[in-house]
Amino acid sequence: MVGQAAVDPASFGGAKANRLFGAEDRPSAQPPAAIGSYAGGCVAGAVELPETGPTWQAMRLSRNRNWGHPETIRFIERLSAEAVRQGWAGLYVGDISQPRGGPMISGHRSHQSGLDVDIWMLPPRRLDLSRAERENLSSISVRTADQRRVNDNWTPAHMAILRAAAEDPAVDRVFVTPPAKIAMCNAAGRDRDWLQKIRPIGGHNYHFHVRLNCPRGDRACQTQTPSVAELSEGGDGCDDTLMWWVTDYLDPPPPDPNAPPPARRRHPRDYTMADLPAQCGAVLTAE
Repeated sequence: MVGQAAVDPASFGGAKANRLFGAEDRPSAQPPAAIGSYAGGCVAGAVELPETGPTWQAMRLSRNRNWGHPETIRFIERLSAEAVRQGWAGLYVGDISQPRGGPMISGHRSHQSGLDVDIWMLPPRRLDLSRAERENLSSISVRTADQRRVNDNWTPAHMAILRAAAEDPAVDRVFVTPPAKIAMCNAAGRDRDWLQKIRPIGGHNYHFHVRLNCPRGDRACQTQTPSVAELSEGGDGCDDTLMWWVTDYLDPPPPDPNAPPPARRRHPRDYTMADLPAQCGAVLTAE
């Protein structure tokens, strides 16, 4: 069982984990399992999202990041079908994970356990893009240049697709640019419980990021804490804390000269195998 396997991290000689996982171009021949945390883990038995499906296309194929836990692939199938019902041709799907997950040579802190997926804000007009087109086409921003409100690219279909993602029982939370969360709070009406899963965060104006719950039975998978319910205190998250993202975050008050310096967060690019669950060694060395 993946959850019981372990390989001594010292056997990798202190090599950077992102180099080891980035060199793997195929998944491990193991039962599917999400291992560790979203920002410190790996994925066994990952499944490839087909480059083109009836309601999606995987983008930036040169990255080889269209791999995920089977639950993630099934979620993409469901959400892309909903996008068609909302009038889009489907979805353009960005990064999921590497074939065996783990830290990446460039980019994300997360996307390590096969349970994260980026969805482009660009509504597809066609699903027959060539590989070259998928490398060169850009998404669109749904945020104004001053970062305080949505722009004319934002549509009711964006909100409907994000709502469908949030209401999917497999989903833990959805990260999106703060102006989009504000726009959804203003337009939601009375039925708004789903909004608690929509989490504002910087840098998510060209795509939104869906994070799935740990799949049932994946005992080595670590859920994110605090939970969404704890973050929003059981509400919808449409409060003064949300407005901070378009006020103090963009125009911060003067720093407190007496405040201690913030702790430096290690980036997963600096991780060795000793920083990951021991089961990830077995994922890395499996056939």
